[in-house]
Amino acid sequence: MGTSLRILMVDDSEDDVLLVLRHLCRAGYNPVYERVDNEEAMKSALRVPTWDLILCDYVMPKLSLSKALELYHERGVDVPFIVISGVFGEYLAARTIAAGAHDYSVKGDLERLVPAIKEALEKAPIRWDEKKKTGSTESASYRKQARGRG
Repeated sequence: MGTSLRILMVDDSEDDVLLVLRHLCRAGYNPVYERVDNEEAMKSALRVPTWDLILCDYVMPKLSLSKALELYHERGVDVPFIVISGVFGEYLAARTIAAGAHDYSVKGDLERLVPAIKEALEKAPIRWDEKKKTGSTESASYRKQARGRG
């Protein structure tokens, strides 16, 4: 059995989600996921502190990337947020990172996704320690609740 990975999939396409999940299974993960594609569903999903990772599509009809990132930051969630898009140039990638995403990947080239996930998950405890040192506690309660799950 692979490494368990709880993923909030912010994507309007179930087919795209299944493609990503198959790729993660082949890479040795055992993904458990919830797919959301609108603001209310994402707000609801973020209330439950169970996610190891958020994967978000760049373009969706009912939820913009900027709104998804806003909800993520408002809730104080401190798990890796990786954007996946059908098309990514250097400009969009830079804007995505500047807006607060931890990384990005292109749907047509999922080979970059697994290393991006591994790196983001490895860096998460470092971010948490840095926030602890600076006194930022907004995401500490989310992480504490997540660790307390069974």
